[in-house]
Amino acid sequence: MDFYIGLLQIFGIHTLLGLSAYLLILTGQVSMAQAGFFAIGAYMAGICTAMWGWHIVPALALGGLLSGVLALLIGFPALRVKGMMLVIATLAFSEVVRLFFFNFNYTVLRDGIPIGPIGAEGFRRIRYFPENGWTTIEVSLFMGLIVLLVGGALWWADRSRLGAVVRAVGEDELAAQSVGINLTTIKVAAMTLGGVIAGIGGGLYAHMTTHVEHLNFGILLATFAIAYPILGGMGSVFGTLAAVVFVQGFLVEGLRFLGDWRNLLFGLLIMLAMNVRIKQLGDVRLRNLLRGLFGLRRRSHAGA
Repeated sequence: MDFYIGLLQIFGIHTLLGLSAYLLILTGQVSMAQAGFFAIGAYMAGICTAMWGWHIVPALALGGLLSGVLALLIGFPALRVKGMMLVIATLAFSEVVRLFFFNFNYTVLRDGIPIGPIGAEGFRRIRYFPENGWTTIEVSLFMGLIVLLVGGALWWADRSRLGAVVRAVGEDELAAQSVGINLTTIKVAAMTLGGVIAGIGGGLYAHMTTHVEHLNFGILLATFAIAYPILGGMGSVFGTLAAVVFVQGFLVEGLRFLGDWRNLLFGLLIMLAMNVRIKQLGDVRLRNLLRGLFGLRRRSHAGA
């Protein structure tokens, strides 16, 4: 039972990670900076609870706020470039953040035990939930509530005038600019809000695992972030959730016996999604593709 509860918690955290990238991808940009924002939120929230004695809610808020501020600061220079250059710039930011925490030392003594980030050894004893008597069910419900609030807010915004503006920027920048939309404002706002969401997700991750280190926030995590909205389609936030369940539940856990071959399958799925260009789950192009594949299989069996 604990395994399935833990898996649900992973779904929630990775959903926040995917939604943080979803916002920027809607504007037509691909960013690898989500891993860096995730790391900042994880360390900051952990410092707040484990070292400063804060409640979990303001700790997550501060972690998200700090990630959002840094996203705002790097948004202006980074979003002046596009395509591969933006990917490289944001990947470099994530690596700078990771290496910063690799060298970051800041500890306090609690009951004679040093607590805090210790460079390459990471940040241990982030034990807010067990120390305050939270059960695994309560932790899962808390995470689920945050995912519901964030996902619901994005779902509502996606169907408002703001969502139409963001999608207009992603589909045709020249047309959007011609009707008075400020491209820089929309892109930087999307990156900032995405940083906040990733920071909150990182804070939850740190408290779920009770131990984080710089290796947790590498390029694989950044790849997961942009893969979820791509695989789930860009029609709604529910596609991102479905992609998280598929990748983490089926590819990562269900196919664990395949070992590193899962990475090859993961890459092939992203290539397929990029070529088919699925807009949402149930997209007619996806249905036609699957019908063609299964139809071909049935014909081959009939011929045999």
